[in-house]
Amino acid sequence: MMTRRIEFYSTNDPGRKQPPLDFADALMKGLAPDKGLYMADRDALPRLTPGDIEAFRSMSYSKIAHRVLMPFVEGRVPADIFRGICEDAYDYEIPVENYAPGRHLLRLDRGPTASFKDFAARMMARLMRHFLREQGRRVTILTATSGDTGGAVASAFHSLDNVIVVVLFPGSEVSDRQRRQMTTLGGNVRAINVDAKFDDCQALVKHAFVDPDLASLDLSSANSINVGRLLPQSVYYFYAASRVPAGSPLWMCVPSGNFGNLMGGLLAKHMGLRVARFIAAVNENDEFPVYLRTTRYQPVVPSRNCLSNAMNVGHPSNLARLIALYGGAMNEEGKILKTPDLEAIRRDIVSADVTDTETREAIAGAWRDHHIIIEPHGAVGYKALDKLGVGDDCAAILLETAHPAKFPDVIRETIGIDPEPPPSMACQETAAEEQHECPNDYASFKPLLKSLTRS
Repeated sequence: MMTRRIEFYSTNDPGRKQPPLDFADALMKGLAPDKGLYMADRDALPRLTPGDIEAFRSMSYSKIAHRVLMPFVEGRVPADIFRGICEDAYDYEIPVENYAPGRHLLRLDRGPTASFKDFAARMMARLMRHFLREQGRRVTILTATSGDTGGAVASAFHSLDNVIVVVLFPGSEVSDRQRRQMTTLGGNVRAINVDAKFDDCQALVKHAFVDPDLASLDLSSANSINVGRLLPQSVYYFYAASRVPAGSPLWMCVPSGNFGNLMGGLLAKHMGLRVARFIAAVNENDEFPVYLRTTRYQPVVPSRNCLSNAMNVGHPSNLARLIALYGGAMNEEGKILKTPDLEAIRRDIVSADVTDTETREAIAGAWRDHHIIIEPHGAVGYKALDKLGVGDDCAAILLETAHPAKFPDVIRETIGIDPEPPPSMACQETAAEEQHECPNDYASFKPLLKSLTRS
């Protein structure tokens, strides 16, 4: 493994005119001043040897996380302290279930908020706490969510005395249980119900980051626009691969909305993980599969409202990173400024879009054929695997991204079962909620943000 400093640049600065940051500074900054996303050059990523990766088969998740991520914090976090951070962040089970010959389900829904977002948010919070204590700083975490990010971030940063958390969510598109994970914590967590789509919430957040009048708030982000959210997500790809039999070509099926989850996998691949193909499974927001087919990228505006609500994203922010990883450049509005290596992208990624009708069919089929309960996002991936016809000579790992109890109405209507919520969710069923209403208007949002960070 390499130990030299890994440098991060803005995706809006392909000419490298601005000085780079290391991971710690990119983490604390969140979004680049030019509205780009911080990203390391592909050739600068640390590389793990086949021997390193084989050793993961006998290692715990926290030890794998320490091995994969240590090169990024080298020189900024002592190895023993980082080991403790990893052990504290990942103290829950991560099952890999074999549900059919050559087919595996990676359950990323066993963390404190029953979502894959826990893996990144908990690591982020602990790293930020370490750096804030070093620097004697206080920050405002400003983030937008399409469903699960808000609860995971709120939980991870809850009660930290040097952080205020402000979460924006599209009120009409999150489930009741997703909303409660943001609105029942109180303390340093502020939840804003925006009369808008997720893409609009994200736009408000990005506008605030480049507003000089808000510089005193010391804003940082916990969305997947923050590279500190992205890198921890690469770990569970190494972990999952180490828990299935070796030998067959490996496919990873990734339910994809803002594409942070997929980017974590692509980073793992470029760090040495052997993955034959990734499947970017999307709902009816099909801008990415259309792009792969036509080479023309057109955001879906407004985004389409689907059962898999966390994937209702008409222009995924992390596409800018994906395009950069393959030698291109895309600005924050989705305009491709430099064409990437499309053939390389197509070699690594295939994509399928899945309708709501097909999502329900997948939930029913998974229960009927394999006696497993999957929620709408995992069901999109399940159906995409079926539509793309991955061969029996391949191993496939499907990422299940949230607990089925977050979507009880869909599960109950489809298979007649009311999934029991985990204890962390059950205790919020009767808790008092506090949320702030806001129209989709920056002139209204800005004073509200100021008032919430003063209180």
